[in-house]
Amino acid sequence: MNRIFKGTGVALVTPFHKQGYIDFSSYERLIEYTISNGVDYLVVLGTTGESVTLSKDEKKAITEFTIEIVNKRVPIVLGVGGNNTQEIVDHLKHADLNGIDAILSVTPYYNKPSQRGLYLHFRQIACATTLPMILYNVPGRTSVNMKPETTLQLAAEFDNIIGIKEASGNMGQIMEIIRLRQKGFLVISGDDALTMPLIAAGADGVISVVANAFPKSFSTMVREALKGNLNLAREIHYNLLPFIDALFSDGSPGGIKCALDIMKILPNNIRLPLVKVSKSTQLLIGNLITELKDKEIEN
Repeated sequence: MNRIFKGTGVALVTPFHKQGYIDFSSYERLIEYTISNGVDYLVVLGTTGESVTLSKDEKKAITEFTIEIVNKRVPIVLGVGGNNTQEIVDHLKHADLNGIDAILSVTPYYNKPSQRGLYLHFRQIACATTLPMILYNVPGRTSVNMKPETTLQLAAEFDNIIGIKEASGNMGQIMEIIRLRQKGFLVISGDDALTMPLIAAGADGVISVVANAFPKSFSTMVREALKGNLNLAREIHYNLLPFIDALFSDGSPGGIKCALDIMKILPNNIRLPLVKVSKSTQLLIGNLITELKDKEIEN
């Protein structure tokens, strides 16, 4: 089961109409674009999907729509996280998750729990579902870092905790998890810019923002790196790196939505409190997209 989450997962954005409601036709176009260009699985209702701004009814609608459109062509990972442990447990016990292949659960934000609090939080969630579960550590957004010993303890004690999306940006910490993990436990990059070096260090893939816009290039880089073809993977990595930096310079998902609008995949609408990127960043992203498309044609 764990093997289906090796490679490139794409953290899908949630498109909105100008009036603010969900743009399902653009969302379907994005799903088809990413699947047809080689991503291995889809991640919905994550940070990039602006899940914290979506109502329960909207989340349910997006989940059902994704399952219908994907039609089992690739696995689907559903973001099920938050800072209210009991609410997450209740959701998992009562929601219809038929068609979902795994859940992604972020460390609680705002509360700033201790390591013991993180352990007990994820223990409750793991016991509330039979679905495979991927932990998500992103201290830059949550203000709490889950240490390797907490991750490894959870992995050792719960069979359905199959991996972690690590977005701490701390290479030493991530490599410590890789070094000490039990067989089959996945370490997944949560930083597009660190994906290639992390795979070279033993990681299993990525859950990517950039793959919304360039799924073919990013998936190829990941696939080649996993096969040990590091020269080719490194070339693609450095081609993409300026674009990656530009995407996150004014915050995410503002950058990727700007890129997808320029590429005519979906409109550049974002929900408050997030706002669109600056005009200078928009211009930079547009120029970098042109350069990357030219390189794709050359190859």
